[in-house]
Amino acid sequence: MKNTRFEDLNIKAPFLKALTDEGYTAPTPIQSETIPFVLQGLDVMGMAQTGTGKTAAFTLPILQKLNANQSIEKARDPRALILAPTRELAIQINDSIRNYGKYIALKHTVIFGGVKQGPQVKLLGKGMDIIVATPGRLLDLINQGFCSLNKIECFVLDEADRMLDMGFIPDVKKIERATPQKDKRQTLFFSATFPDAIKRFAQSWTNDAVTVEIEPENVAADLVTQINYIVEADDKFKLLYNILEKDNATKILLFCNRKDTAKDLFEKMQQYEISATLLSGDIDQRKRMNRLENFKKGKFKVLVATDVAGRGIHIDAVSHVINYNLPVDPEDYIHRIGRTGRAGEAGISISFACEDDSFNIPNIEEFMKRKLDLVYPDDILLQELPPPKKTLKEVKDSSKPSEVKNKNNTRNNSRNKTGGDNRRPSKPRQPRSKPNTTKPSDSKE
Repeated sequence: MKNTRFEDLNIKAPFLKALTDEGYTAPTPIQSETIPFVLQGLDVMGMAQTGTGKTAAFTLPILQKLNANQSIEKARDPRALILAPTRELAIQINDSIRNYGKYIALKHTVIFGGVKQGPQVKLLGKGMDIIVATPGRLLDLINQGFCSLNKIECFVLDEADRMLDMGFIPDVKKIERATPQKDKRQTLFFSATFPDAIKRFAQSWTNDAVTVEIEPENVAADLVTQINYIVEADDKFKLLYNILEKDNATKILLFCNRKDTAKDLFEKMQQYEISATLLSGDIDQRKRMNRLENFKKGKFKVLVATDVAGRGIHIDAVSHVINYNLPVDPEDYIHRIGRTGRAGEAGISISFACEDDSFNIPNIEEFMKRKLDLVYPDDILLQELPPPKKTLKEVKDSSKPSEVKNKNNTRNNSRNKTGGDNRRPSKPRQPRSKPNTTKPSDSKE
């Protein structure tokens, strides 16, 4: 639907005003295609790549439908349930509901684990129209009798494929059985992909669902410039440091494959007093929320993350995505670089291809249906590191080890203006052959 407006989708005035406040002028393809079906009460399976506006595709019509059919009862069970695989995504969906529903009186809350359940139970007791939840905590509250799903009119699974990957399907099955039967509710599945297992669940939980698939012209975002550096594993931090020093990078998502790698890298960045914070699944939930929010607000230049931040999480104005490790799953590559180049803004993706993970490149190329251009870093990006400002022991012993606040980088700016620094000039590097992108024969799948 070219030149479609939200008005053309029968979106009503309170929501149009909220969309204007958020700066949205026209619906994305997934929104244009699915919102009319959701407003008609049909079950929908919506597939579109990350960063295409799937959240608004279901939250807007749900809000409008519930608002048009409000009960006069003050205390009531929830009428809409949205399940998300991660706490961060659940919080983001709840924030979207707050933004889009700011001019109506519907009540909503978010439920997730890792925090005390008392405040969540108290909110549920006040009566909620919409619940956004992760499966584990919601199932706990249902089993304890704090939440009933008997009045659910709309049941949504967001990032359904991720639910499967993270092992949530047994919990989701139990939650689905706690809702009304499928002919007495509306069921929506939204995801970036629909594996066969998810299709089977969708078919058994929906009534003749309408399938909407938005295939991008290019798998990778058009506005993302992809740079893939050939680098030895021992030189990766050196390359990273010099990129952060010399490139015009303002807000960077730095991805690692393993949480121990992310932790070690973050500690090394602390030694050099690089403005950064860390996000991984084993960090206390309150700290994760605070760190993510502080990064969004620009208090830190770099967010070191595992793939917990690779999907679903929207962060405005990410200038760079850096893959410190190439992902094993080629689809994760797309989700990672999709964190930049959003909302019409250009972005840069930088990946490090070393001897430890370069065998992942053919799978990424096959998935993207295009070759990755592999280049060697300029010598200036492989200059020797200056001495660290702190020892690793000082970092670990610090009373405030979690973050280093973003500074004005006066020293770095003056260095760039003068065109020099105190580091030794790099020696000319000998040409090297490109890394072997064939997986070793004795490696296990």
